[in-house]
Amino acid sequence: MLGNKTVVVTGAGHGVGEAVAIELGRYGANVAVNDLGTSPEGEGADPEPAESTAEAVREAGGNAITHFGDASSMEDATELMARAYNKFGRVDGVANFAGIVRNDPIADLSREDWDAVTDVHLGSHFAQLRALVRHAEEHDLDSERSFLGTSSGAAVGGHGQLAYATAKAGVLGFVRSASDELREEGIRVNALVPGAESRQNSHFPASESEGRDIPGPEYIGPTVGFLMSEEAEGVNGLTIRASGEMIALVSDPQATRLAFREGGWTPEAVAERFQNTFGEHENLDRKRYPLE
Repeated sequence: MLGNKTVVVTGAGHGVGEAVAIELGRYGANVAVNDLGTSPEGEGADPEPAESTAEAVREAGGNAITHFGDASSMEDATELMARAYNKFGRVDGVANFAGIVRNDPIADLSREDWDAVTDVHLGSHFAQLRALVRHAEEHDLDSERSFLGTSSGAAVGGHGQLAYATAKAGVLGFVRSASDELREEGIRVNALVPGAESRQNSHFPASESEGRDIPGPEYIGPTVGFLMSEEAEGVNGLTIRASGEMIALVSDPQATRLAFREGGWTPEAVAERFQNTFGEHENLDRKRYPLE
C-alpha cells in the first residue's frame, strides 16, 4: 500500500511515533526517522532511539534513514526534508509525533516550562509543515502529499496539564487552518488523536479514566498508513481518533444551543435567560471528560 512512498516520522524514537514508523516500514514505506532522544520532559539528547527505530523499520521490510535533530527547529526540519529526498528521491508525507510533557499546577507552572511544551508541540508542527510546503514548491509529485498532526484527548482539557492541553488543542486549530489553505496545493492535512500507551502516560495526573486498559501503540499504525496512502486522497481537515480496535471521526467545535432576543441583549437579560435556556439542557459547570 505504501510501496515507494517516503514518510517523515518525527518523535519516532519512542511510543506511538516508534510504533507508527515500524508499521509504515511493514507496509513497504521508506521512513525518515527523526528523534532528538530526549527524556519525556524534553531533557538531554541521544541518537540511539532513532537508530533503534530505523533498524526495526528495516527488519519490518521498509527502508529507513535517521535524523538526529530538533523537530521544532526550522533549520533541522528543512535538513530533514532534504535528507529524505536525497536518499529516496521523493517525500510523500510527514507524521509529526514530537512532544514533551511538563505538568504542574497553574500557580507552580513556570514560563520556561510553558514555552518548552508549547514550542515542541506547536513549533514542531509549524516547522515540519512549512518545510513540507517549501519542498513541494520545488519538487512536483503526481499524487497528493499528506501531513498528519498529532493532538491528544487532553485537547478537551486536562487537570494539571495547562500547557500540554493548550498545545494539543492548538494542533486542532492548526490543522483546520492549514488544511483549508493547502487544499489546492496538493497537500492534505489531518489531525490524529491517538489513544495508546506511551512513556508520557505516567507523567499525566490521575483521571476518571485511570485503571482502564490502555491499548498498545501498535494499533495506531494502520490508520496512519491509510492517511499516508493514495487511498486517502481527498481526506482533508479531519480529526481522527484511533485507539485499539476503534477508529472514529471527532466533531469540530460548533454551537449546540442558540438563543435570540429582539433588539439585542443586556447583562440582565442574559442573566434572566441563561440558566433557563442553556442550563436545562447543558451542564453549565463543565468538567473535563475523556475524548472517546
